Amino acid sequence: MIDLYTDSSPNGFKATIALEELALPYRLHHIDIDKGEHRQPAFLALNPYGRIPAIVDHETGVTLFESAAILLYLAEKSGQLLPQATVARWEAIKWLQFHASSLGPLLGQRVHFEMFAATKIPDAIERYRRLTEDAFAVLDGRLATHEWLAGDNYSIADIAHFGWTHIATICGFGFAHHQHLARWHDQVALRPAVQRGISLPAPATGP
Repeated sequence: MIDLYTDSSPNGFKATIALEELALPYRLHHIDIDKGEHRQPAFLALNPYGRIPAIVDHETGVTLFESAAILLYLAEKSGQLLPQATVARWEAIKWLQFHASSLGPLLGQRVHFEMFAATKIPDAIERYRRLTEDAFAVLDGRLATHEWLAGDNYSIADIAHFGWTHIATICGFGFAHHQHLARWHDQVALRPAVQRGISLPAPATGP
């Protein structure tokens, strides 16, 4: 049994989607960030940085935080959502890391500066708009020649990116002009496990 500690957020959705896709047995514990539950000692014992999601796999004794690491672990545990062939496997890992180092952090900053910052800083808003559009263009180029980010098969790379593109659409950061990215996003959104995953612990409603 896996215990999942999470909230409704792009990083949290990666874990819930993956667990739903893999049909692995898990218990969901809602860590309400708005109530500061991610700063409580019980959760900090799982992740000293106080960020969701985190998992505890009681079958293996593994405790993990960082959503990309959790996705890799679940794929390895199940033997699914990560190609076994060498080239395709590293394509998936490469695009998983692109999400972790580029799209996720950039969209996180854009959401902050455009939606939540008490003081609007035009230079910061313009910077993160430009950088996220650059990242969208990179994804669009990849998806112009591949159905999924890793190639022929849906993988943890797609799940990782969808967590953030889902939030981007909620916040009104449209990418309809990136036709291949928009096609891919709509295709992922139709998957039943994805629809379940983004409803847990509660649907995100945006700013």
